[in-house]
Amino acid sequence: MSKRVAYYGIFASLAILMGYVEAMIPLPLPPGIKLGLSNVVVVLCMYIMDLKSAFFISIIRIFISALLFKGFVSMWYSLAGAVLSFIVMAVLFKSKGVSIIGVSALGGVFHNIGQVIVAAILLGRNIVIYLLPVLMISGVVTGVLIGIVSRYTVSYLQNRNL
Repeated sequence: MSKRVAYYGIFASLAILMGYVEAMIPLPLPPGIKLGLSNVVVVLCMYIMDLKSAFFISIIRIFISALLFKGFVSMWYSLAGAVLSFIVMAVLFKSKGVSIIGVSALGGVFHNIGQVIVAAILLGRNIVIYLLPVLMISGVVTGVLIGIVSRYTVSYLQNRNL
């Protein structure tokens, strides 16, 4: 039990730290596009621990990051994206027919869809829907990159029996 609690703390800390580091890196990307580095930790958790743990880590990361760095409104965007993304990734993970890269890529796409839905609700305009094609492409690209990093990390950790 204590080993599991330690993993929760490590994974949650890493996810928060990766989100903070990502926010500090100035990238010339259009608004709304992020690398999603903290999602590496969620995908790792999904494959190393279990779905319940990965969801817990994702939610904890969102709340603590919102309290420390982002603010209340940003929390709603992150929460919507994370929950929708997690549902899709969990279904794909359980199906066993999709690789970790595919799971991550579709998770990235649905994360952006969740954020656009919240933006449309909060702003009261559907104009944000026009951002969806660009955000979907970026979701695939960043999701694939996160999936590649996750695949290598999971393989390494499994070979080390951690």
